[in-house]
Amino acid sequence: MFDNKSILITGGTGSFGKKYVKTLLERYSPKKIIIYSRDELKQFEMQQVFNQDCMRYFIGDVRDKERLVQAMNGVDFVIHAAALKQVPAAEYNPTECIKTNITGAENVIRAALANDVEKVIALSTDKAANPVNLYGATKLASDKLFVAANNMSGGHKTLFSVVRYGNVVGSRGSVVPFFQKLVNEGASDIPITHEDMTRFWITLQQGVDFVLKNFERMLGGEIFVPKIPSIKITDLAKAIAPDLPSKIVGIRPGEKMHEVMCPSELSYDTFEFPDHFVIAPAIKFSSRTNAFDTNALNENGIAVKPGYEYNSLNNEHFLSVEEIRVLNKEAHL
Repeated sequence: MFDNKSILITGGTGSFGKKYVKTLLERYSPKKIIIYSRDELKQFEMQQVFNQDCMRYFIGDVRDKERLVQAMNGVDFVIHAAALKQVPAAEYNPTECIKTNITGAENVIRAALANDVEKVIALSTDKAANPVNLYGATKLASDKLFVAANNMSGGHKTLFSVVRYGNVVGSRGSVVPFFQKLVNEGASDIPITHEDMTRFWITLQQGVDFVLKNFERMLGGEIFVPKIPSIKITDLAKAIAPDLPSKIVGIRPGEKMHEVMCPSELSYDTFEFPDHFVIAPAIKFSSRTNAFDTNALNENGIAVKPGYEYNSLNNEHFLSVEEIRVLNKEAHL
């Protein structure tokens, strides 16, 4: 699907972008891969690893619509991964978070339409479902923009969809590197926010593979949610530092005890497939399909029961301490 195609990744120097590029180069022969990001040092460092002829590095901010329009010239597929993601930083700098996560999303949409990009997938987060912090609220707004963009397309061919998943094992700023840093520095205990807290857990490679597959599945307007395991935060601490005691430090502002990916309020619009869920748009499209129980690959889903919620507590699949340890090892952590 990506052979001889041009792909642009916003925020492409992040954990996801680097793994996505590595996977594209291993499996396909793309015409061009454009890394669009604002940090020149991270781009320079990435160029030392990925310096193939098809690679392009564009300095730019998603807040800059004109630069995005220029960067997407001739592009077939866009992955929108750029975002301000740190919950405490977003609470302290709300306007900056809104500019990047909401205005930036709108700019990506308008640039894609201006260039007749074929397909766009925006990365979302479990924190966008029933959000309790500003970061989650901005990502919910972003999700809504990308869904509604399918009504903006008019005579354009561009399709927009969203991929939502949970905590990524070992991604930049995640808890695993933080715990490991404490262990390496000889900490006497591991700080735990709450002993009952749970989280969804996915590796970078699983996230990349899910996005790649959904470019084939997408009809435009749906939110894709993978079926992934949950973990208990206490089990994560045991997997990383089995000999250290845990210290309860309390839930941080903007944190949830358990994360949600398919809210019960949207159960009437949610379909279950063998390895994922699809949340259909609440709005109706005038020139696009409004049936999402069958995807572009002719895979069939079934409507979930009214009131069903997919969250990290009621998940049927929890990882054991040993399974967490193995997964971390597979992710080279």
